[in-house]
Amino acid sequence: MSGEKILVVEDENIVALGIKKMLKGMGFRVPSIAASGEEAIQKAEITFPDLVLMDIMLKGEIDGIEAAEKIYDTMDIPVVYLTAYSDDKMLERAKRTNPYGYIMKPFEEKSLQSTIKLALDNYRKEKEKKE
Repeated sequence: MSGEKILVVEDENIVALGIKKMLKGMGFRVPSIAASGEEAIQKAEITFPDLVLMDIMLKGEIDGIEAAEKIYDTMDIPVVYLTAYSDDKMLERAKRTNPYGYIMKPFEEKSLQSTIKLALDNYRKEKEKKE
């Protein structure tokens, strides 16, 4: 790990802090935690993370899918969804935003780590092809 920054977007504080602790243990930096879609967009603009770990169901006007779409479209930051929801309608909406991963809660630390590593690697490879 080279200390990539990951923005955690999770509206349940205890879950967010647990994820932050896991990520730090993996060698990542967590510059901020956001609890709503609006806050996620603001914090992404301020911290410009290498990746956003995004819960789909959030408090506020904007859900995680809409926030992820805005973050990726305007700032070109890859998003990995982390959610307890897996119905087909939600999955189809999420797929349209071209996420770099989709992890179901509850999850194991190893699956989180491997999904993040793959997402960052795939994102880097795409950027290199564009250059």
